[in-house]
Amino acid sequence: MGRYRPPQVPGSQYITPEGARRLQEELDELWKRERPRVTQAVSEAAAQGDRSENAEYIYGKRRLREIDSRVRFLRKRLDGMVIVNEPPSDPRRVFFGAWVTLESDAGAESTYRIVGPDEFDMVANYISMDSPLGRALLRKALDDEVTVELPGGARRFVIVEIRYGTPDNPPTREP
Repeated sequence: MGRYRPPQVPGSQYITPEGARRLQEELDELWKRERPRVTQAVSEAAAQGDRSENAEYIYGKRRLREIDSRVRFLRKRLDGMVIVNEPPSDPRRVFFGAWVTLESDAGAESTYRIVGPDEFDMVANYISMDSPLGRALLRKALDDEVTVELPGGARRFVIVEIRYGTPDNPPTREP
């Protein structure tokens, strides 16, 4: 099998202020703290002599490549991001950043926040706007029925609540 990999479709460019802050903190941690520490360790390992059999040197160089790759990715990604920190003009519809409460056919309720692809795995109950459920929910209104094709089959949900807010200042349910 060859090394060719088809190009990946880039994820959406939207991110919440909290997500942007977390990515920037990761970039700072890698670039300002971890990379200098690993560089120093590689330098010390190189000074010990034969580099071809020096595990600390080999693994240190590998870790430096991983750090540099992640730093390049984060810088490129953060440069193209659009930070969304204002609620939409129509808060009765589902848009980026919305907290959406869904009710399944079985009557079980679950709440999700629609976020960008760079932050959905950082926090429980965050889903990417590029996921099947995220795409199905966008632009829907209260009491709309949403059908999502999942690996286990199609599932139907009803939107029972839409609200906007941040994790630090969670939205409250309106009466």
